Amino acid sequence: MKKLNYRLIIFLLATVFGIAFTIPSFLGKKPRVNLGLDLQGGMYLVLGVKQDEAVKNKLKTIASTIKYISEKKELFIDNLKIDNNKITFELIDKDDMKKMDEELKSIKGIEVKKNIKNGSVEYSVTLTPAEIQKTKEDAIKLAVQTIRSRLDAFGLAEPSVTRQGKDKIVVELPGIKTEKEKQNIKKLISSSAHLELYLVDDEHQATTKEEAAKYGDILLPDKDNPKRMWLLKTPPVLDGSMITDANVGFTQKTNQPAIFFTLNSEGARIFGDVTGKNVGKRLAIVVDNRVYSAPVIQERIGGGSGQITVSSPDEAHILAIALRSGSLPAPVVLLEQRSVGASLGADSIRNSMIALISGFIVVVLFMAWYYRLAGIIADIALITNLFLITAIMALFGATLTLPGMAGIVLTVGMAVDANVIINERIRELIREGVPISKAIEGGYENAMSAILDANITTLIAAIALFAYGTGTIKGFAITMAIGILASMLTAILGTHGIWQYLLASGKKITPRDFGMEE
Repeated sequence: MKKLNYRLIIFLLATVFGIAFTIPSFLGKKPRVNLGLDLQGGMYLVLGVKQDEAVKNKLKTIASTIKYISEKKELFIDNLKIDNNKITFELIDKDDMKKMDEELKSIKGIEVKKNIKNGSVEYSVTLTPAEIQKTKEDAIKLAVQTIRSRLDAFGLAEPSVTRQGKDKIVVELPGIKTEKEKQNIKKLISSSAHLELYLVDDEHQATTKEEAAKYGDILLPDKDNPKRMWLLKTPPVLDGSMITDANVGFTQKTNQPAIFFTLNSEGARIFGDVTGKNVGKRLAIVVDNRVYSAPVIQERIGGGSGQITVSSPDEAHILAIALRSGSLPAPVVLLEQRSVGASLGADSIRNSMIALISGFIVVVLFMAWYYRLAGIIADIALITNLFLITAIMALFGATLTLPGMAGIVLTVGMAVDANVIINERIRELIREGVPISKAIEGGYENAMSAILDANITTLIAAIALFAYGTGTIKGFAITMAIGILASMLTAILGTHGIWQYLLASGKKITPRDFGMEE
């Protein structure tokens, strides 16, 4: 045991670790390396985010807040409406102006203008330029998070959701092949799942948006019968941001599929107040600007829960996930869709494996032929290096892409390059007449700066690619970074430890072991 050195012990532990965590990948068990879209086929989507709609939704939420505040504080207002990115309303009694101003100050990111006339006050509320910019930026960030959360909840393995440019999102879904899967995924992603509750205006009639606007109302279509239009009072009394949970079930009376949702404490309070004050009136449940149902309020509804009936269990499942994950702050549109067939993925895997294996064999044979024992030791380190790359990727659930396989091929070359530099430094010292043992130590010492410089600069490039790249570029960066770190362990520490063990064991090492003549 005294002949063992710390370098060799670390190398042996790394080898055991690499083999232990690589085997499950070959057996198809966890942990295993996941194959990317370009290797196993699937869907590739480019989505556009309508950022302007996020601003409108923000105004809707603020308008609902103003309405709730006015009712709670007994500040009587009229003609509350949203038009041209502006909320307008009339405060009936100008003596309440100071009180209303104090309440509006609690709402962040707004600018307020007033016009006093005939004993009342006309208010105009807009978002500040900074708040508009922040809302648009948040719309992209939240859309990425929400879509990723929905896909995770749907049970998809390794979905990739990344931002592209200012207002686009790229979604890569490996393994999605059937048409039904594709349609369900598109519904799940594109559904804004923007839940709103409106009071139905049964006192007026309107057939156009202009007529509805006269009463401060909007017209929205029925989900099952788009020709039927509902006249709804604006702003909505509640929105989906207050939902804490949503689950699929069936109604007791009709046994229809339904989503049962739960509201947070604020939502429950508002829901209770609205239903308590409007018994006998209808409350419309609206999702993505379509009226799902409009039941009559029989009594005050406490507890902060409700239900949405739908036509099928599949629709209920998708909508429940969307509501649970949170509504999209702005609608998304499908700009591009591509499918990668399984046969293309199989060809990519086969060709990449041929390149990797053939390149590996050529390198191994060349090193053994040119450097003799030194080359064989380098080959042992190279094999451990491949095991380590696979094991680390499997352990962290990384996704292997076609460029990622190219990254592995590149790191194989870099790992060998480190040993070539070391062996050449050792050969130079042997030619100068330095004893073998000192030549080995000197070779590693002299080669270290050049190897570290090359590996560190490449690692920095890999980090930059991962930080700013998208999709498959990240896959290349990940495998290259892992390969560089693994090669520094195996090619530098590991081979050095093997040489130290051989010297301590008393093995006679000659210049021939480095491919030199005696």
